[in-house]
Amino acid sequence: MLSKEHSRRLAQLERQLRHDDPDFCARMAGEPVRERVPLSVALAATVIWATALLLALAGWWIAATIAALWATVLVGALAYRCRPARYRPADSEPLPPAW
Repeated sequence: MLSKEHSRRLAQLERQLRHDDPDFCARMAGEPVRERVPLSVALAATVIWATALLLALAGWWIAATIAALWATVLVGALAYRCRPARYRPADSEPLPPAW
């Protein structure tokens, strides 16, 4: 059993940890964590698709197909990275660090 002072200090540390690293706290609590969409990759895919459209309008079908394929690969990578996390029971082992 913790003393009143130790309980207060532990609560203060928990609040600070929730403020500093909410993703870590969510993982430890077993809550799903959603990744943010990297805007640079989304912007790159949009620019490549627009370029593919312009290349198709210009009649360069092979280049347009290759550009559209790469844009589709980027969007697929975004969809895979930002998929919803799986739920884990609260009593399961914590995830290993992702280094």
